[in-house]
Amino acid sequence: MTPAARIAAAIDVLDRCLGGANAEQALTNWGRASRFAGSGDRATVRDLVYDALRCRRSFAALGGADTGRGLMLGALRAAGQDPAVLFTGEGHAPAPVAATETGRAPEGAEALDLPDWLVPRLSDALGADLTPVALALRQRAPVFLRVNIARTTPHKAMALLADDAIEAKPHPLAATALEVTAGARKIQTSAAYRDGLVELQDASSQAVVQAVGQAVGLRDGMRVLDHCAGGGGKTLALAAQARLRLFAHDAHPARMRDLAPRAARAGAKITLTDMPERHAPFDLVLADVPCSGSGSWRRDPQGKWALTAERLGQTCALQDAILDRIAPMVAPGAVLAYATCSFLRDENEDRIEAFRQRHPGWQVMQSLRFTPLTGGDGFFLALLTHSPA
Repeated sequence: MTPAARIAAAIDVLDRCLGGANAEQALTNWGRASRFAGSGDRATVRDLVYDALRCRRSFAALGGADTGRGLMLGALRAAGQDPAVLFTGEGHAPAPVAATETGRAPEGAEALDLPDWLVPRLSDALGADLTPVALALRQRAPVFLRVNIARTTPHKAMALLADDAIEAKPHPLAATALEVTAGARKIQTSAAYRDGLVELQDASSQAVVQAVGQAVGLRDGMRVLDHCAGGGGKTLALAAQARLRLFAHDAHPARMRDLAPRAARAGAKITLTDMPERHAPFDLVLADVPCSGSGSWRRDPQGKWALTAERLGQTCALQDAILDRIAPMVAPGAVLAYATCSFLRDENEDRIEAFRQRHPGWQVMQSLRFTPLTGGDGFFLALLTHSPA
């Protein structure tokens, strides 16, 4: 495909996304219908689509319209390129640029690629970091691996990855974290991944598990529940720290469908449960709860534009319900770890304070906040404990 044809393909996929389609599904459907597109074409179109979704407001301003065509016009102008070079109407190229498609410079929240209503909330949470964090969210997220320290060391993992032409380096956020600097598309076919020596996991997510492990003092035999396990990234990271009696639960069990094979690959023993209360009490309950996902908008930019005040309120109510459910499962003197991949105080400090108002006796041991300014996604962690009555 020519560069112009790739732009045209991105316009088509973006129009589907703006119409409500999931970006990954829209890209998959386009790829299946475009057998002529090689792997390089598909990768480039994917990058064009995700870059445009991350920068939707600023690109729409520069391109003159919040459409696939407008976003691609804006993307080229943001990169200092003249759209007329590719928008020629020849072959598979987009139609020539019209005189009315001039666009304008983005202003205020547009320039930060944020919804207007969220700026005050983000400012309250991030303070002076608001602008640099917002600009970081406009960029692609780095690729990180977690080294399975139950089986190998970071140094040995890097050497094995290098044998498959994957370059990686340690990242300071977590002792297990490697940042992939070259060959990321080869990870899932590499020997290190196949043999369970590394897993794809954000560095901040790893730092959360590391902080939890250090606070609790994880040791063999401890009873641990990952209550909102999802795909099991944190479950597996916990399993690598000690020989735990480890349980995983998710309100939507289908989300855990890959956990069993991942655990087998990693050499971890995990019990999946639909009723964790039956196995209580626990020495640690970790709940990485459903949230706005604002800390991971680099990876899911559609979430940034789909979030509304109403949805945020519903999510906060769900977070409260999860905290109320897991509190009785925590053994006296044990630890409840509450985590989100959100920047917003509504989902973080405010939820912890509301929980403590409803459940007197719980104390905050530690709270941590991570942002893309330290490399990984945005995360919040609060560690709580309570004493016997």
